Amino acid sequence: MASGGDELVKYITEKVVVYIEDPRAIHARRAATKQPWSQKWFGMLPLGWSIWRSKWDHDKKE
Repeated sequence: MASGGDELVKYITEKVVVYIEDPRAIHARRAATKQPWSQKWFGMLPLGWSIWRSKWDHDKKE
């Protein structure tokens, strides 16, 4: 079990070092291409609900 823990620490350390050594532009690009969590989990439903709700609220005000 101890060797497994050592391997885990080594793996995490390697990932952190690679992340730190990457330029900031790559981090920004990665963050920019990330889709919102609501779209990732529910697809187009949140957009449809928001359009439907805005139309419903607009009709209610008239």
